[in-house]
Amino acid sequence: MTVTYEDTKQQLLDAILMHVPFDGWSEASFRAAVVDCDLEGGLARAICPRGAVDLALAYHARGDQVMLDRIKSTDMSELKFREKVAAAVRFRLEAVEDKELVRRGMTLFSLPNHAADGAKAVWGTCDLIWDALGDTSDDVNWYTKRATLSGVYSSTLLFWLGDDSPDHQNSWAFLDRRIENVMQFEKLKAQVNGNPLLKPLLAVPNWFAAQVKPPMKMRADLPGMLNPRK
Repeated sequence: MTVTYEDTKQQLLDAILMHVPFDGWSEASFRAAVVDCDLEGGLARAICPRGAVDLALAYHARGDQVMLDRIKSTDMSELKFREKVAAAVRFRLEAVEDKELVRRGMTLFSLPNHAADGAKAVWGTCDLIWDALGDTSDDVNWYTKRATLSGVYSSTLLFWLGDDSPDHQNSWAFLDRRIENVMQFEKLKAQVNGNPLLKPLLAVPNWFAAQVKPPMKMRADLPGMLNPRK
């Protein structure tokens, strides 16, 4: 059986998880994982050039996949769209088996040299949620939806980390309130855009907004292309 690059990376990820609660997503944890996996140091570094940082991002991606699998296997046809979004965020948080791994990750990605990686990971999660729920935006709304959900997700994550209520009921109530705030803003925006007195003033801004397009995503079925979702 051939062991692939991704198999070895997942092996390292599994190994580091037992060390992270004590030493964080650190070089010490990474080296301990390499020893546990009985890997040659150069090979491990070739797979994860940034060591524990790469594995922390792999851990986040693993949680995203668990969330996607649950979205696909759950019948949400009877839910309102806002309820589907709330369910997706909840699925993502419930994919975490140990909050300490996330706390340590937040410590890592709060560092200036890794902050961009953390922001990109959160944006990626929210992009996956919108895609999974069938978003077809092809203008500036593509960006605003993901930016808004990133704020909702991040604030709910912080609340959830400190929540000790039964089954995290307080967190889900907090999430519902944040989504309600967003819905109220969207309702106000629609009212402003529909106001005949304001419509002439918004013509130019709306035209510019319509020219903004989302980034093209690589097709995974083309020769030589790697699936960015994997």
